[in-house]
Amino acid sequence: MMLMSLPGIGRLAAAAGLGLMMLPAASAMAGEGRAYDWQMGFQRAATPVAEQMHAFHNLLLVIITLIVIFVMGLLGWVMYRYNAAANPVPSKNSHNTVLEVAWTVVPVLILLVIAIPSFRLLYAQYDAPKADLTIKVTGHQWYWSYNYPDSGGFGFDSYRVQDADLKEGQPRLLAVDNEVVVPVNKVVHVLLTADDVIHNWAMPSFGLKMDAVPGRNHLTWFRANEPGIYYGQCSELCGRDHAFMPIAVRVVSEQDFAAWVEQAKQKFASSMPQPANAAVAQENTAKPVDRVLASADRN
Repeated sequence: MMLMSLPGIGRLAAAAGLGLMMLPAASAMAGEGRAYDWQMGFQRAATPVAEQMHAFHNLLLVIITLIVIFVMGLLGWVMYRYNAAANPVPSKNSHNTVLEVAWTVVPVLILLVIAIPSFRLLYAQYDAPKADLTIKVTGHQWYWSYNYPDSGGFGFDSYRVQDADLKEGQPRLLAVDNEVVVPVNKVVHVLLTADDVIHNWAMPSFGLKMDAVPGRNHLTWFRANEPGIYYGQCSELCGRDHAFMPIAVRVVSEQDFAAWVEQAKQKFASSMPQPANAAVAQENTAKPVDRVLASADRN
């Protein structure tokens, strides 16, 4: 009722402001790590990079809203004040130096306001800090393989849980049989590759989206701020079952992660590469320079 009492442009401005105020509340209502029915806004940010993305988006939304309101108001004023009925004798003015300078300088200033947080965000995305944990991710048609080289070298495959096997609380088309487990507040480097076609490892709550390309290793990173389970999907059109390559990352405490690693070493022991003999095992664990010298001595 209060909005209806305002003039047209005032109603638009008030509605836009109300929508902006609702975004944080909608984000807070959003569930952990996945989209929900009737959700407004992004999934809740779970990493510093995702928080920067959301802040940048909100800044752009404010700027765009103000520009739209200004342009619509200006058009309305021109149509009302300078129509043929109100001005039977048209103006003969052709230039206004102040206006020409203003509509050149003001857009430049707006672009500068946008550029500064944009460059900061790009820097945060691609300047990865020192890793506390490294995970190698390989995309297949149509599942993911994960390897933990820093935690004993074990690895496992991760498949979507079929509808008939879903348990209470598991989201359809997102739950997996083997989740990626990482410690909270630790920098995780993700090395991405593929063995067949291009895939894409996308985690909306982490602000992360990177292609997995055959024959290449792409590096991305994240640092989850709070424990929980977060979901993503392959975001590259990789074939028939493209829509059935979910990603599930469980963020736990450092103590729980250490306990999980010990269990995972036994659970996935059969998937770990086994050396042919003790000499090969010793050579594989030696430093690269030592391996070269040992090879030269044998020759």
